[in-house]
Amino acid sequence: MNTIKYLALPLLAVSLVMTGCANRKPTTDANATTTPSSSVNTSGLSEDAALNAQNLAGASAKGVTEANKPYLAKRVVHFDYDSSDLSNDDYQTLQAHAQFLVANANSKIALTGHTDERGTREYNMALGERRAKAVQSYLITNGVNPGQLEAVSYGKEMPINAGHNEAAWKENRRVELNYEAVPPLLK
Repeated sequence: MNTIKYLALPLLAVSLVMTGCANRKPTTDANATTTPSSSVNTSGLSEDAALNAQNLAGASAKGVTEANKPYLAKRVVHFDYDSSDLSNDDYQTLQAHAQFLVANANSKIALTGHTDERGTREYNMALGERRAKAVQSYLITNGVNPGQLEAVSYGKEMPINAGHNEAAWKENRRVELNYEAVPPLLK
């Protein structure tokens, strides 16, 4: 009896998975999935992989001007020691990203807050969150839909410079702007 139970469970699981796959509806036709705005053939890819390929190919030039290209290329905002205040140097960068996000409602961005190695893990997680929320607040104040933004803190867990001096710490005190969907086309 137990042998039958152990054989039946894997068969049941496989049949459920196959049923779920069969119920998925293709976005266009069964042979190829290509978005009208791009020439990316996503046939044979999973639904998530196809979406990621379309997002990468679907970079947008809407909201990109010659004047704001250098600011859109910048994807990091730095902070002073123990501070979550935005610097004057970063306002133009954030303004350019705000304009792009407003012009591209399908764009989504993750704002990841980071700190240097000094301080406790808990303190740095909170400081990284305050930094990410400061950038998020600025973007929302400039018209960006809050649904396009996600603020996350990594604290001191993901340094980009492993050094133990002021130059390294300065690089690590940052918020990274990571486009998850429809990034700016900067060509």
